[in-house]
Amino acid sequence: MKKLTSLLKTWEALLVVLLLVSILLGSLLSPYFLSGFNFYAITSNIMEIAIMALPMTLIIIAGEIDLSVASVLGLASVVLGFLWQRSNSMPLAIVVALLVGLVAGYFNGVLVTRLALPSLVITIGTLALFRGLAYVVLGDQAVSNFPTAFTNFGFSTIPGTELPWSGLIFAALAVIFAVVLHFSRLGRQLYAIGNNKEAARFAGINVARIKLALFILSGLLAALAGVIFTARFSSARPDNAVGFELEVVTVVLLGGVDIFGGRGSLPGVVLATFIVAILQNILGLKNISGDIQSLAIGLLLILSVLGPNLARRIQVVVARRHLAVGSSKQV
Repeated sequence: MKKLTSLLKTWEALLVVLLLVSILLGSLLSPYFLSGFNFYAITSNIMEIAIMALPMTLIIIAGEIDLSVASVLGLASVVLGFLWQRSNSMPLAIVVALLVGLVAGYFNGVLVTRLALPSLVITIGTLALFRGLAYVVLGDQAVSNFPTAFTNFGFSTIPGTELPWSGLIFAALAVIFAVVLHFSRLGRQLYAIGNNKEAARFAGINVARIKLALFILSGLLAALAGVIFTARFSSARPDNAVGFELEVVTVVLLGGVDIFGGRGSLPGVVLATFIVAILQNILGLKNISGDIQSLAIGLLLILSVLGPNLARRIQVVVARRHLAVGSSKQV
C-alpha cells in the first residue's frame, strides 16, 4: 500500500493524468481527434523528436546537454539527398548520413570531454556550425526525387495498424534505453555522474569515456531521425527541422529529468513526448497559428523546469514535517 501511495505521488503519475486530460480535451474540442488518421498524424509528427529525446535523456541525466541535434538532423538529411542525387544508391546515402551524425556527435563529445568545455556553449556553437555545413552541401536547393520504397517507409503504416514504421523504431529504441538506464550498471553510473562527477571519478567510473559515448549516440540517432524526416516529407533541405532542439529539450525536461543532472526516468520522457504531440495536434486541429504553437512550447519548457523541481521541494517539506511529527511523538 505504501508503495502504491508513493507511486501516485511521483511526477510520472502526474504525467499520466496530464496525458489522459489531453486526450479528453482533444476529443471534446474536435470530432476528428479520435480518428485513426489523426492517431497516425500525432505519432508520425513527433517521432523524430521522440527518437532524439532518448539519448538527450541520458545526456542531461549525466549533467550535460546537446543543443545541436536538430542541426545534425538537417545535415544528415542534406547529405542523404546530395549522395542520392549523385550516386542513385539509397543504401550508400543512408549509411553515409548516419556516419555524418556519428562524426558530429564525436566532435561534440571530444570538445566537451577532452577540452573540458561546457556542453551548453559547445553545442550552441555546433548548432550553427552543422546548420551552416548543411547549406554548404546543398545551398538553398532541395532534393525530392527519392525512390518510392524510401518514401513509402516515411508515409506508410505497419500493416493492420495506424502506427507509422518510425513508431516501431522508436518503441524498440525506447525499450533498449529504458533497460540500459534503469536496469544496468551503466544506468547507475549515469546517475552517479549527474549527481557528482568528481565522486563518480573517485568511484572508478570513466566519466569522460561515458560522456563521449553519449554524444556519439546522440549524433547517430539525430542522423537516424534525419533519415526518417527526409523519407516522411520526401524532401532534403538545409532548413529541415529548424527549432526541433527546443522541442526535444522540452519533452525531456517535462518528463521529469532534472536540468542539473542526476534525476529523471525514461517512462516520464515517453509520456511527456506524447503529451506534447497531443497538445500540438489539438492546436493544429483548431487552426492555431505556428507562432502560438511555438509560444505554447516555450511555456511548456518553463513548466518542465519549474514543475518537477517544485514537486520535489514539496515532497522534501512534507517528509521533514512527517519526520518532525514522528520525533515529537517519540518525545
